[in-house]
Amino acid sequence: MSDVSKLIATQPPAAASAPPEIVPAPASLVPHLGEVAILLDIDGTLLDLAPTPREVWVPPGLAETLNSLLQRTAGALALVSGRSLNDIDLIFAPEIYPAVGGHGAEMRLGSGNEADAVQAPPMDKELKRRLAAIAKLSPGILLEDKGYSLALHYRLAPQAEAAIYEEVSRIRAELPGAPIEVLPGKCVCEIKHAGFTKATGVRELMRRAPFEGRKPFFIGDDVTDESVFAIMPDFAGLSFSVGRRALGVDGHFDSPDDVRAFLARLAQREGQSAASR
Repeated sequence: MSDVSKLIATQPPAAASAPPEIVPAPASLVPHLGEVAILLDIDGTLLDLAPTPREVWVPPGLAETLNSLLQRTAGALALVSGRSLNDIDLIFAPEIYPAVGGHGAEMRLGSGNEADAVQAPPMDKELKRRLAAIAKLSPGILLEDKGYSLALHYRLAPQAEAAIYEEVSRIRAELPGAPIEVLPGKCVCEIKHAGFTKATGVRELMRRAPFEGRKPFFIGDDVTDESVFAIMPDFAGLSFSVGRRALGVDGHFDSPDDVRAFLARLAQREGQSAASR
């Protein structure tokens, strides 16, 4: 069975509530890389999750794979993350990739240092200060300031989950006009500007060269990636979840290691095809 065959899934009936069943499908379902745009979440998808956001690391060989795919797609590869562009660059340094950062708040089309588009203003400083104080509820709650959003990680303090969300709800009730929304994730509560999501960022990305007119191929793992899963049919694209069989996707990977291995084999496949032409 080919690498792709292990990953493609048929859609369940409209009334079904169970995740899609993974069944064999032809590898040709993933077109030649000259026709697709590869869109990749970072944490929990490309990279293994770590106890803290700063502890994630890029395994050997991943940058080589991404660079190969970037070349073979003529630049139509982008990282799609809740992290800021600056944070993404620090993780993958010295490499710089096209990216949608801050849950759609900023976007970069090429390998330059600056954003090509900023879709949202930074979060209000006073609001951020009030939300940041929630980290004092319990030891182990880690605060991450992403500029456009604020994340409260409780992987090291799972008992604080309910208290964190209760406090966020209280602050929102006191500030009903604040243009914010809450994104629950894997052991993280993130507060960001309303109206901007990974999906809005991807839609804007797909309007611009070199992504325009291509079929997107998106891989993500978290609740925040579901908005992108939902819009892939609008572009005749494919979506894959990681670690769980999310509804509405075309298939899934068990772990980031499987994602990395698949991408490496995909790059190798294209290299062999190019050599034989």
